[in-house]
Amino acid sequence: MKLSNEGMTALVNREGIRTKAYKDTKGIWTIGIGHTGPEVVEGLVIGELHAYNLFHFDVHWAEDAVNGRVNVPLTQNQFDALVSFVFNIGANAWRKSTLLRMLNAGDYEGAIKQFDRWVIPKEITGRRMSEKEQFQK
Repeated sequence: MKLSNEGMTALVNREGIRTKAYKDTKGIWTIGIGHTGPEVVEGLVIGELHAYNLFHFDVHWAEDAVNGRVNVPLTQNQFDALVSFVFNIGANAWRKSTLLRMLNAGDYEGAIKQFDRWVIPKEITGRRMSEKEQFQK
Protein backbone atom coordinates (compact mmCIF):
# COMPACT_ATOMS: atom_id res chain seq x y z
CA MET A 1 0.00 0.00 0.00
CA LYS A 2 0.94 3.64 -0.40
CA LEU A 3 0.11 6.66 1.71
CA SER A 4 -3.05 8.31 0.38
CA ASN A 5 -3.31 12.03 -0.35
CA GLU A 6 -5.49 12.39 2.74
CA GLY A 7 -2.96 10.47 4.80
CA MET A 8 -0.14 12.62 3.48
CA THR A 9 -2.02 15.80 4.38
CA ALA A 10 -2.72 14.49 7.89
CA LEU A 11 0.92 13.49 8.39
CA VAL A 12 2.22 16.85 7.17
CA ASN A 13 -0.22 18.63 9.49
CA ARG A 14 0.95 16.49 12.43
CA GLU A 15 4.64 17.05 11.70
CA GLY A 16 4.42 20.68 10.65
CA ILE A 17 6.81 22.36 8.24
CA ARG A 18 9.87 24.09 9.62
CA THR A 19 12.34 25.60 7.21
CA LYS A 20 15.00 26.26 9.85
CA ALA A 21 16.77 23.38 11.61
CA TYR A 22 15.64 22.74 15.17
CA LYS A 23 16.20 20.12 17.85
CA ASP A 24 13.23 17.79 18.30
CA THR A 25 12.05 16.53 21.68
CA LYS A 26 14.86 13.95 21.69
CA GLY A 27 17.52 16.53 20.86
CA ILE A 28 17.89 15.43 17.22
CA TRP A 29 18.45 18.12 14.61
CA THR A 30 15.40 18.16 12.35
CA ILE A 31 14.18 20.26 9.43
CA GLY A 32 11.35 20.41 6.93
CA ILE A 33 8.64 17.84 7.63
CA GLY A 34 10.39 15.68 10.22
CA HIS A 35 13.57 15.19 8.18
CA THR A 36 16.69 14.14 10.05
CA GLY A 37 20.15 13.12 8.91
CA PRO A 38 23.81 14.05 9.12
CA GLU A 39 23.27 17.03 6.81
CA VAL A 40 20.80 18.62 9.25
CA VAL A 41 22.83 20.91 11.46
CA GLU A 42 22.30 24.03 13.48
CA GLY A 43 21.69 27.05 11.24
CA LEU A 44 20.51 25.05 8.20
CA VAL A 45 17.67 26.74 6.33
CA ILE A 46 15.72 25.28 3.40
CA GLY A 47 12.77 26.37 1.30
CA GLU A 48 9.28 24.93 1.64
CA LEU A 49 9.54 23.14 -1.73
CA HIS A 50 12.76 21.47 -0.57
CA ALA A 51 10.97 20.42 2.63
CA TYR A 52 8.23 18.73 0.60
CA ASN A 53 10.77 17.03 -1.67
CA LEU A 54 12.60 15.62 1.36
CA PHE A 55 9.29 14.46 2.83
CA HIS A 56 8.27 12.61 -0.33
CA PHE A 57 11.61 10.80 -0.21
CA ASP A 58 11.49 10.20 3.57
CA VAL A 59 7.96 8.82 3.80
CA HIS A 60 8.87 5.74 1.74
CA TRP A 61 10.82 4.11 4.56
CA ALA A 62 7.76 4.39 6.83
CA GLU A 63 5.49 2.91 4.15
CA ASP A 64 7.99 0.07 3.69
CA ALA A 65 8.14 -0.53 7.45
CA VAL A 66 4.35 -0.89 7.65
CA ASN A 67 4.07 -2.96 4.46
CA GLY A 68 6.95 -5.19 5.50
CA ARG A 69 5.66 -5.99 9.00
CA VAL A 70 1.85 -6.04 8.93
CA ASN A 71 0.41 -9.44 8.07
CA VAL A 72 -3.31 -8.64 8.37
CA PRO A 73 -5.64 -6.67 6.09
CA LEU A 74 -5.69 -2.90 6.57
CA THR A 75 -8.03 -0.22 5.37
CA GLN A 76 -6.46 2.83 3.74
CA ASN A 77 -7.13 4.88 6.90
CA GLN A 78 -5.48 2.25 9.08
CA PHE A 79 -2.45 2.16 6.79
CA ASP A 80 -2.21 5.96 6.72
CA ALA A 81 -2.42 6.16 10.52
CA LEU A 82 0.29 3.53 10.90
CA VAL A 83 2.61 5.28 8.44
CA SER A 84 2.24 8.49 10.46
CA PHE A 85 2.88 6.55 13.67
CA VAL A 86 5.99 4.82 12.26
CA PHE A 87 7.27 8.07 10.73
CA ASN A 88 7.25 9.45 14.27
CA ILE A 89 8.57 6.53 16.33
CA GLY A 90 10.97 4.96 13.81
CA ALA A 91 11.20 1.55 12.18
CA ASN A 92 13.08 -0.14 15.03
CA ALA A 93 10.54 0.85 17.68
CA TRP A 94 7.74 -0.17 15.29
CA ARG A 95 9.24 -3.61 14.73
CA LYS A 96 9.38 -4.22 18.51
CA SER A 97 6.02 -2.65 19.36
CA THR A 98 3.14 -4.35 21.11
CA LEU A 99 0.85 -2.45 18.73
CA LEU A 100 2.33 -4.37 15.77
CA ARG A 101 2.25 -7.68 17.65
CA MET A 102 -1.42 -7.23 18.58
CA LEU A 103 -2.33 -6.11 15.10
CA ASN A 104 -0.68 -9.13 13.51
CA ALA A 105 -2.54 -11.35 15.97
CA GLY A 106 -5.76 -9.92 14.56
CA ASP A 107 -6.48 -7.97 17.74
CA TYR A 108 -7.42 -4.66 16.12
CA GLU A 109 -9.08 -3.37 19.31
CA GLY A 110 -5.99 -4.15 21.35
CA ALA A 111 -3.83 -2.44 18.74
CA ILE A 112 -6.03 0.67 18.90
CA LYS A 113 -5.51 0.87 22.67
CA GLN A 114 -1.74 0.81 22.15
CA PHE A 115 -1.80 4.28 20.61
CA ASP A 116 -2.55 5.55 24.14
CA ARG A 117 0.74 4.12 25.38
CA TRP A 118 2.86 6.05 22.86
CA VAL A 119 2.42 9.56 24.28
CA ILE A 120 5.93 10.26 25.49
CA PRO A 121 6.71 13.09 25.55
CA LYS A 122 3.30 14.40 26.56
CA GLU A 123 3.50 17.06 23.83
CA ILE A 124 2.62 14.42 21.23
CA THR A 125 -0.63 13.34 22.87
CA GLY A 126 -2.69 15.25 20.30
CA ARG A 127 -0.80 13.65 17.44
CA ARG A 128 -1.23 10.16 18.83
CA MET A 129 -4.94 10.63 19.43
CA SER A 130 -5.31 11.93 15.88
CA GLU A 131 -3.57 8.80 14.55
CA LYS A 132 -5.77 6.61 16.75
CA GLU A 133 -8.90 8.33 15.44
CA GLN A 134 -7.72 7.94 11.85
CA PHE A 135 -7.00 4.25 12.43
CA GLN A 136 -10.56 3.73 13.68
CA LYS A 137 -12.29 5.38 10.67
